[in-house]
Amino acid sequence: MLPAAGLLSYAGGTSNAVAAGGLSRARTRAAPSDWMAALRPSTALRSLTIPGSHDAGARFGGPWVECQDTLIAEQLAAGIRFLDIRCRAIDGVFAIHHGAFFQNLMFGDVLIACRDFLSAHPGETVLMRVKQEYSTVDDQEFRQIFDVYLDQKGWRSLLWLDAALPTLEQARGKVVLLADNGGLPGVRYGDTALFDIQDDYQAEPFAKYPKIRDQFRKAATSPGPFYINFVSTAAALPPESNASRLNPQVRAFLEGSEMAGKTGLGIVPMDFPEAESGLIDALLRHNPAS
Repeated sequence: MLPAAGLLSYAGGTSNAVAAGGLSRARTRAAPSDWMAALRPSTALRSLTIPGSHDAGARFGGPWVECQDTLIAEQLAAGIRFLDIRCRAIDGVFAIHHGAFFQNLMFGDVLIACRDFLSAHPGETVLMRVKQEYSTVDDQEFRQIFDVYLDQKGWRSLLWLDAALPTLEQARGKVVLLADNGGLPGVRYGDTALFDIQDDYQAEPFAKYPKIRDQFRKAATSPGPFYINFVSTAAALPPESNASRLNPQVRAFLEGSEMAGKTGLGIVPMDFPEAESGLIDALLRHNPAS
């Protein structure tokens, strides 16, 4: 039996994904909740442009802590397909934190939101970076807690845990684990043989924007790595203030002539992406045709 959704749920469940083979690829512009469904099954994830949320669960704690203003489920419905999830290991479970601030969310709640979304939209996948936050247990203990979620709570079938990146067909209906912890299985987040990451979170917006722009240019002209391009920054001003300066610039660049027709820009984690109308859609336009 699948666990019912609810805050602080610890119950496990399995993916109820439907095989993607029967999904229509006739549409060239799908709704944000189904934008992957029209893509060819053989599509490589690294060839996509994937909107993401930086510190996806960070909605509480004041202006210097909050990075999002929508629930995980709402982010997925809006087209977000990369979640940056920060887990505090405490009492044998994972609590979602941003620094010292508990986000009124548990790891099980995140998995429930992903499972429910993927069950309703089986042509999609979710890439999830999992990182330890505000705890210092060793990799072995962090893995032991993670294994409880996999086996005792029943989440193993929802997750792609192989070290190799799947094709879109293999990933559909699943959460692809990007492991930012030495004890976890899955794709190794930050492996320089696979990823090219721009994440200068100490650059204030005036200095950050050229880094974002140059990473987009690099992804467009030098395909191969799986590019990750963080729009977010915590320097000088609170995240929402920085986002209000950076997000409009990013949207304008993506909609400009230089980037017209460019695809495969990689994962783009953002703070408050839905606050800038059209930003997610501007990213989605940089995906291959169905």
